[in-house]
Amino acid sequence: MKKIFLLIVIAISCNGYSQKIKDSILSKKLDKYKQLTISLPKSYTKESKKTYPILLLLDGDYLFDPFQGALSYGNYWDDLPEVILVGLSNKDNERYENCTYDEATGLPEGKGESFFEFIGGELMPYIETKYRTSNFKMVAGHDVTAGFMNLYLYKDNPLFNAYISLSPELPFEMETRVAERLAGFKQNIFYYVSSGDGDIKKMRTKITALDESIKAIKNPSLNYKYDDFKGASHYSLVLYSIPSALYQFFASYQPITTTEFQEKIVTLPSGYVDYLKNKYDILDKALGVKMNIRINDFKAIEAAILKNKAYAEFEQLAQLSHKMYPKTMLGDYHMAMYYENTGDIKNAVKYYQSGFQLQPIGSLTKDMMLAKADELRGQIKKK
Repeated sequence: MKKIFLLIVIAISCNGYSQKIKDSILSKKLDKYKQLTISLPKSYTKESKKTYPILLLLDGDYLFDPFQGALSYGNYWDDLPEVILVGLSNKDNERYENCTYDEATGLPEGKGESFFEFIGGELMPYIETKYRTSNFKMVAGHDVTAGFMNLYLYKDNPLFNAYISLSPELPFEMETRVAERLAGFKQNIFYYVSSGDGDIKKMRTKITALDESIKAIKNPSLNYKYDDFKGASHYSLVLYSIPSALYQFFASYQPITTTEFQEKIVTLPSGYVDYLKNKYDILDKALGVKMNIRINDFKAIEAAILKNKAYAEFEQLAQLSHKMYPKTMLGDYHMAMYYENTGDIKNAVKYYQSGFQLQPIGSLTKDMMLAKADELRGQIKKK
């Protein structure tokens, strides 16, 4: 099944994203033009004020298509957000020259130093100026580039918030230095690394040492995952890793699932509306994704309130739904639910009737609002 899923991800059309845009930047550091491939989200032209997370691929020549496929697939099911994807052309000979290190220090030297400064001082400012990017910046690389991108962690203020390291080739002492750096960050930092039992042995030894070092860290600001794929080679592990990394980083983006509802929400003694607010605050502050709360997530919180008879929280939920969807009947519906379940039938009827005059949303319809008002009016007459 996993192989079938991967084939679907790679083969899926890019209908969720615009077509590839070819761009280039003249680098003074490298004294040459560097070619870029850009994919902008489908909503980019329609929502002119919206900003998007950015994902830079240091091996854009062969990582661009599988990453674009995974993002398109995940976004189609509303599991992954829209992302600006940037593929940097870095051909075989170039990529090794651009990632040269001083063997004694593990720091970039020569063309490696120029490439390091190009990314931080030229490429990223260019992308952030030309395109509407949020503050959440991701980077991905494979083997030599995966090791090279770790150098940005050595800085006090890392250039990137999230790192997708696919079978990294780690230079001098990087397997311990990266862990030391990840342990000290107070801001949210995301780190993913992968290998496979068919990976190149000299790389795999250091990768497993890196994993052990990072696992020993106790840093609540670190979001970390290591995948060790059985039966995967140095090259095939890339296809397994991409969806795993993206779903790890954007786990909080996904709609409330049955498991989340049963294990994290309905078991709370109170604070169901606060849980919902916090879920979307994390999206904004940590992942740079601004969005209205999904209607289905509102429904999940409604269900938790009803199950736990925490009816007072319907009033808080109404305030939130009025804010998110002011022209719809959702806020009035939640106020009606508050009054109905606290025994104030007259006010419940009032809000069901006022909601009738507003726009339907989700499963809420004008007929349903009127039917509820009539049903409760009948209860008043019987009394």
